Amino acid sequence: MHSLAVGAAAVDITPHHSQYLFGYPHVNRYSTGVHDPLFSSALYVSDRRTAALFIGNDVIFVPRPTVESARRRLYEATGIPPSHIMITATHTHSGPQTVNYLSNADDPLVPGADPGYLRQLEDGIVAAGLAACRDARPAELGLSVAQVSGVGTNRRDPAGPRDPEVPVLVARTADGIVACMLVYAMHPTVLREDSTLVSADFPGMARRYLQRHVLGDRCPVIYHTGPAGDQSVRYSVEANTFAEAERLGALLGRAVADAISSLQVIDRAEIAVAQTYVDLPRRTFPTPAEAEQQVKAAAERLADLRRAGAPWRDVRRAEIDWFGAEETLTLARAARDGRLEAVYRACLPAEIQVIWLGAWAFVGWPGEVFVEYGLAVRARAPHAFVISLANGELQGYLVTEAAGREGGYEASNAIFQAGSGQVLVDATLALLRAHNSHSPAI
Repeated sequence: MHSLAVGAAAVDITPHHSQYLFGYPHVNRYSTGVHDPLFSSALYVSDRRTAALFIGNDVIFVPRPTVESARRRLYEATGIPPSHIMITATHTHSGPQTVNYLSNADDPLVPGADPGYLRQLEDGIVAAGLAACRDARPAELGLSVAQVSGVGTNRRDPAGPRDPEVPVLVARTADGIVACMLVYAMHPTVLREDSTLVSADFPGMARRYLQRHVLGDRCPVIYHTGPAGDQSVRYSVEANTFAEAERLGALLGRAVADAISSLQVIDRAEIAVAQTYVDLPRRTFPTPAEAEQQVKAAAERLADLRRAGAPWRDVRRAEIDWFGAEETLTLARAARDGRLEAVYRACLPAEIQVIWLGAWAFVGWPGEVFVEYGLAVRARAPHAFVISLANGELQGYLVTEAAGREGGYEASNAIFQAGSGQVLVDATLALLRAHNSHSPAI
């Protein structure tokens, strides 16, 4: 008899009407159709004493107010405490705008988030969570780690830090696999601003590959994005097409399928949850006049590369850095006139959540975090896997000190001081130590 109860469900959250597809500036990018559907996918796990819910969503961000409202509704309906519910975004750039980003405030082509779609998203999250709870049945969990190559690199330096390991969690009954959850640290940005079809990008293609070849069409796949602030498919794709998204999705899917074939099965695992909140140091911005000079310098560098016929990846990096310089100017103005303070109040304190399934810990961090911070946790706690874009967002990136010195898009787009991610690392390790004080790994 299995001591665990597991349920899973997926609810379609594809927009019913044309939406602005968020993720690229300076483009009038409204959806003209749907290439593949978006889902809210939920996994419920209970050891008969403690229950937890993981809910992954095919959107660029799940805003904090939506997280709080959905958690409250799920608690009222199921009794699962809000702190036991992790709600994440896959970060597809081919889904609806869900957050009003202050750094885009001066971009006339980027509208505000559609309140109607935000209601649809919240309702989908709640429906997926409730359906997963109703689906609960005795099951065993299988755990494994996939090794992935060819599906993205560090986007600042293709030889730089990355995380090729993908934790895979499978729930299985006597009838077969009933759910699969995975975490991969990579921006889902195969599709670019010239694509106007709604899509989950390569994570959606990986899900479909697994359903077709391993799991069955009705098996939910809960996909989370790990710390991917400096991770991109830029150096892995030959074109920004659906065919390439399918190719990368299949690469990831095959790696996960291999991991599923060598699962470590556990049918008795205690579930535990911890949660804390931390403040993050705020960034000091240049004056608007200084920021204007940075925009000018970035634009000149981009023009020089284009005139010289530089490789498209180098041009793209310079273009993105120019976008970042523009966003620094917007943020510098907002810091000067007080608008930035309201954003800080909405983002802080930042939530850290840890859900243990036996010896494995899944850590939820908000925002777009550089991969180095997730690797720092793993170096001390090998069975702890960080999920980013969890339970809200941080209006930009948490970059390393080295990235802050270098500059570029991510550092330009940040509202927190370079190196701030270490606050998340330290607080997470403290939670892990408190739970596993006997373990020499922490």
